[in-house]
Amino acid sequence: MKRSLGKVGVALALALTVALPAQALDGTALLKQLDRNLTPNSYESYRKLINIEPSGARKEFTLFTVKKGLDKMASLFIAPASEKGRSTLRLGDNMWLLIPNVGKPIRITSLQSVVGGVFNNSDIFQLDYTAEYNVERVEEEGAEYLLQLKAKTKAVAYDRLKIWTDARRMLPTRIECLTEAGMLIKTLYFKDVKDFGGGITRPAVIETDSPLYKGYKSVIIFAGIKKRDFKDEVFTLTFMPNIESLR
Repeated sequence: MKRSLGKVGVALALALTVALPAQALDGTALLKQLDRNLTPNSYESYRKLINIEPSGARKEFTLFTVKKGLDKMASLFIAPASEKGRSTLRLGDNMWLLIPNVGKPIRITSLQSVVGGVFNNSDIFQLDYTAEYNVERVEEEGAEYLLQLKAKTKAVAYDRLKIWTDARRMLPTRIECLTEAGMLIKTLYFKDVKDFGGGITRPAVIETDSPLYKGYKSVIIFAGIKKRDFKDEVFTLTFMPNIESLR
């Protein structure tokens, strides 16, 4: 039987053997692992968001954020004083902003930004990538994987993502956010991998720039993140005025 394969058969068998490792890559499993390495399934965090203008002028915001599951997230603005007490809620594709003493929560969209700058609401209140995207393709590039993602619905801020991922740590190093036509909207850079304790080791800094906002830059710095369980009632419109009680 082996002799009947001939040179062509042997060459084909070798080609199949070489191709198997790439074919064995499970993009969905890799993306799920990346999500869990970035954040626990349920957690609280403190982070600072800094907007930097071409002139060097800076505006800083401090947020307390809680998240549960794939698509529930709530945040509270702690600083500056002009924003203190504002809260946001995200349930899947739906987002709301509550301004103290103004009335009911108002709807906001993923492409808007509650803080201005290069980050939009989708970036600031990021859900699990597996909640919003399907993996179309995975490639190996040296010590990294390149995951190419396609949005599950039109409601997502970016139609496509390219995620360069450290293959050893399974953490993103760079993400390009693209339109359906492939135009670059912005790039996210993940830096300063830090051990936050409790088994959480992830980039402490996310920077972004955009060809649409030349000279502008925005930065998110995580000061703390830890696992914590929450009841579902925390992620409701009626609880938005009470997020401060979770701190």
